[in-house]
Amino acid sequence: MALKFNSGKFTVLQVSDPQDLQFVRKTMVKMLDAAYDRVNPDLVVFTGDNILGNHLRDARFGSRKVILSPDGEYEAMKTAIHHIAEPVDRRGIPFTMIYGNHDDMNFISKEKQAEIWRGYDSFVGLDDSGDSGDVATFNLPVMSSDGKKTAFNLWFIDSARLDKAEEKCHTGVKKQAVEWYINKSNRLKEQNGGKPVPSVLFQHIPFSEMTRLNSPCKKDDYGALPLFKKGEPEKYIRLDPAVADGFLGEPIDGCEENNGEFDAIKKQGDVAAAVFGHDHRNNFIAELDGIRIFQSSAASFRCYGNRFRGVRVIEINENEPESVKTYFLTYSELCGNGPVSRLRYIWDADGEGKKKAALIAFVSAAAITSATAAAIGRKKK
Repeated sequence: MALKFNSGKFTVLQVSDPQDLQFVRKTMVKMLDAAYDRVNPDLVVFTGDNILGNHLRDARFGSRKVILSPDGEYEAMKTAIHHIAEPVDRRGIPFTMIYGNHDDMNFISKEKQAEIWRGYDSFVGLDDSGDSGDVATFNLPVMSSDGKKTAFNLWFIDSARLDKAEEKCHTGVKKQAVEWYINKSNRLKEQNGGKPVPSVLFQHIPFSEMTRLNSPCKKDDYGALPLFKKGEPEKYIRLDPAVADGFLGEPIDGCEENNGEFDAIKKQGDVAAAVFGHDHRNNFIAELDGIRIFQSSAASFRCYGNRFRGVRVIEINENEPESVKTYFLTYSELCGNGPVSRLRYIWDADGEGKKKAALIAFVSAAAITSATAAAIGRKKK
């Protein structure tokens, strides 16, 4: 399924960190459905932590393990992926994915997981050649409106891998993947008459260099985020206001391993914007050493997040491919802010424990009051 500009436009919808299980939170699915129907994108990209892979064996409630075999875990994974892939596939929208740190935390290999994704008719992407070193490090060309040439390019870079012997997750882009990017970028440049092909890069975990956006600040500065534990000296950071617009809800967690990816991208000069997830509470647009950065907050309702759960829209103009535009749509913008929508949000979203408890207490009190009034009424008769 070839990707191409439609009347000079190409729209990507990014879903970061849906991070759910076979027992999906239906409010997230409702939000994503609303996003697909409103935006009508040309491509949907799931940018990692697509499932909560390390909890596939858990019971619906609590942490008790109820799945005891790799086959059972594989079936649970298929169901978890189906919850997010099927709504896109049903609409006939091309979609693709990369892995995050949580996808790989189970007995199912990335290659085996890739077979599940490839089972959908509208799925595009992934790499079988082995040249990049990862099945989920690949590129997708976007053809011109007339279909005659590659007018734009999309990079997808795997940034996390689980060492199952050490039971440790390594975050970083492999040296082999960086070399693959350079070689592929050069080939595209050669095919384009010696000019770099404008591109957008998608990656789960931020560049190591993006931690420079964690700017030290004073307690009373706008956007100050506390970074100290009880008994420690006070320390605060905020998103560097000189180069970024948005907010930090947590420190930027960049790749631990650095094999020169960011420097390679700067040298190649083809990436118009780099798009990330991973940090659930962070949402901003920044510029770092001339590279535009789009950081998206999480879509997940099962994991930690904030009121900016939602999706990012990326708009590419064939006539101005370097001027990539973007905006973010939140749950309330997609599903409304009425009583029913707010109740759905509170009931499904993790981190809303106090509001859930208050809601349960209110409903219980109302039920008791109603039952008492009914009993008194019957006695009077």
